[in-house]
Amino acid sequence: MTVTQSLLTFVVAAFILAITPGIDTAMVLRTSALEGPRRAGFAALGICLGCLVWGGAVALGLGALLAASQIAYTVLSWAGAAYLVWLGIGLLRKPRSRFVADEAVTRAEGQQGAMDWLRRGLLTNVLNPKVGVFYVTFLPQFVPPGVPVVAYTFLLAAIHAAAGAIWFALLIGVTAPLGRLLRRPAFMKTMDRLTGCVFIAFGAKLALSRR
Repeated sequence: MTVTQSLLTFVVAAFILAITPGIDTAMVLRTSALEGPRRAGFAALGICLGCLVWGGAVALGLGALLAASQIAYTVLSWAGAAYLVWLGIGLLRKPRSRFVADEAVTRAEGQQGAMDWLRRGLLTNVLNPKVGVFYVTFLPQFVPPGVPVVAYTFLLAAIHAAAGAIWFALLIGVTAPLGRLLRRPAFMKTMDRLTGCVFIAFGAKLALSRR
């Protein structure tokens, strides 16, 4: 896989993942609807910064792993492939029919300022180990041979954060119609099944790839 192929493929995957409803979408959508676009923008910024924090940590770890051990890299690849396929099968078997925000997101927020929302968005990602696990299993397959692993992996995380920022901006701009769309059972099921297929395809690719 060339650098161009890697980047093009990852951009498509990043946007699919960004628009798949989850806790981050729930936070931005609810904040925009109840607290206004300014606070929602700060929450979105915090979420994107959280992606970059995890991206930096994973990039450094992957760089060390690739330099240290072929066996360790192979084990991680197979574990990551199994994890992605397991996630994909779960989404295909039981796609969600409702868009439900996390309890922590749906609490009354009071009179918090903009920086409080940035911190809330940041902690939503930084304190969620699933984001780190996902980055560890998802990003390595997009790193082509011969590139600086740490810098390239962080670039992929930055692309994912940028895709999320674009989605959040759209979400904030058209909160009402998108909110209704996200709550449609058919849309939720379609997005979960599409994401499930993406996970399985990338899991298979990761399992069959060679360093």
